[in-house]
Amino acid sequence: MLRLPDLRWLGAGTLLNSIGMMGELVVLGWLTLELTDSPFLVGAAMGCRALPLAFVGVPAGVLADRVPRQRLLVATGVGQALAAGLMGSLTLLGVVTLGPLMALTFAAGALRGVEHAARQSYAHDVVGAGALVNGLAVLGIAMRAGWLLGSLGVGALIAHLGSGHAYLPVAAAYRAAGLALLPATAPTPAVDRDEESLWRGVTGFVAAVRHDRTLLVLMLLTAGAEVLGFAHQALLPSLSRDVLQTGPEGLGAMNAARAVGGILALLASMRGFTRGSGALFTGVLLAFGASLIALGAAPYLVGFGGVVVVVVMANAAGALADLLAQSLLQLSVPHHLRGRAGGAWVVAIGFAPLGQLQIGALASLFGVSAALGASGLALVALAGATALLYPRLRAL
Repeated sequence: MLRLPDLRWLGAGTLLNSIGMMGELVVLGWLTLELTDSPFLVGAAMGCRALPLAFVGVPAGVLADRVPRQRLLVATGVGQALAAGLMGSLTLLGVVTLGPLMALTFAAGALRGVEHAARQSYAHDVVGAGALVNGLAVLGIAMRAGWLLGSLGVGALIAHLGSGHAYLPVAAAYRAAGLALLPATAPTPAVDRDEESLWRGVTGFVAAVRHDRTLLVLMLLTAGAEVLGFAHQALLPSLSRDVLQTGPEGLGAMNAARAVGGILALLASMRGFTRGSGALFTGVLLAFGASLIALGAAPYLVGFGGVVVVVVMANAAGALADLLAQSLLQLSVPHHLRGRAGGAWVVAIGFAPLGQLQIGALASLFGVSAALGASGLALVALAGATALLYPRLRAL
């Protein structure tokens, strides 16, 4: 599969973009905690990264069906680099406050929404439907390798140089990610831009979602995984500083563990699974929820090393859930809606701010462990209820 030149360029761009994305996540969480000393506001700041996705997802998908996807990936990489560079400059000058930080994070999140929609549909272009799961797994491995490098590197930079300096390599990684896609080919857009307006493309896809219950259920499960599962990342700064007392290096190590878990799971997934993917999706969500319950208890039972192991397990389940959600959404629509299927996934993960806000609020009121346990229990309940109430999903 790596013999495909465009997949190599796309993989390189994904690796570099993910170094920037995880580095930004680490420095944003730590800087917000330094500015506010509030787990709730850390959740709010991280919510600003994902909030735009709910609004730009479908328009971004329509755009990815009308404009060469490779060019969108180049443009969004450069745009994210500019936003990260500005955040770093404000921090180094000593004038950063929470308001401008959240505003720039919001703008970068909007660009990320376009990048996500374009990347998924471009992967489908490059490898085809038959190899889509393996193609997305390759990109998932590249993404989590980038997370590993970004989290460890930026965690060390924060500890030794401060948050302002840490934003500069984040900006450099985003810029390199955009430039890495320049040699890739730009397939003809799936929809002629003169054939339908952007607004008609958006409303048409909304109508399709309303009439296709399977597509709607997939979006709801993806949103549930974000709100109840992946939102645990908002508590990692507080878990590191306040519960485990390990500082920014500990935060970097836990984010690196997230990447390791994802890489291991995606390597295993490349053996392939085409039948029963819907049933596997719900099973993986059950495991994801159970691992978060374990993460809440781990600091008091097994210490820092045990917490790292549980983080690996939780994010192995999360990576498989993410891979299955993307694959099932892409394979459930015709060719001319591939970009919009990617946009549907972007909309679903755009509900992440709800999870980050609620888990931050729960942590402020009841503690980090209680918040993790409650979120994990709710995810288990959601996956179990879906398996019972919508058996058609098991047939996918």
